[in-house]
Amino acid sequence: MESIDILKITAAVLALGIAIIGHEIMHGLVAYLYGDTTAKNAGRLSINPLTHIDLVGTILVPASMYFIPMLFGSDGGFLFGWAKPVPINISTVVKRGGYNAAMQVDLAGVVYNFSLAALASVVLVSMNQPTALDAQLFAYLFVTQLLVINVVLGVFNLIPIPQFDGAHFLMHLALKYKVDAVAEFFYKNERYGIFIVLIVLMTPLKDYLLLMPVQTILHLLTS
Repeated sequence: MESIDILKITAAVLALGIAIIGHEIMHGLVAYLYGDTTAKNAGRLSINPLTHIDLVGTILVPASMYFIPMLFGSDGGFLFGWAKPVPINISTVVKRGGYNAAMQVDLAGVVYNFSLAALASVVLVSMNQPTALDAQLFAYLFVTQLLVINVVLGVFNLIPIPQFDGAHFLMHLALKYKVDAVAEFFYKNERYGIFIVLIVLMTPLKDYLLLMPVQTILHLLTS
């Protein structure tokens, strides 16, 4: 493996860690602001990556998304993944702040991802693309990956797949307006969420639900 490939992979892994761990911490932090200490008591507001690693979402899925395309002659896919969900007692949040507070908890990770992407885009457009294998090149690769990965995570989590943020948001929005059938649908199908994720990622659905929105947002952020 060439030195440039090692730099790219290292930058991508570091950016992915910051994106997915920060995403989960923000869920727990906003819940904590509404009186739910579940995540704090479980030690899940820590930035220690070991407390957030999920075997499938943090290791297997990112490795597959990146390396499998290389087996077919591609330069490598994009990195995507998730950390172990932060435990939240949403009942406490609802009691303290209503369903609006619950929806804030739902979208906290997405807001973090898009905010970090916006910051990365500002830094990136001010940088010149280096050519030498040095710290400056690594910084450029890292900021680039930070931008792309956070946009990917932000977009993906807005897709209303049961068990993910977009579905949680719609579920609490439905409960707020007493559309119980919608909330019940998402609640009953949460166990199928991971299978839907794999179907999206392994089929052309990802082009329409993920890649096209990601490309549009990246264009807006870097233009």
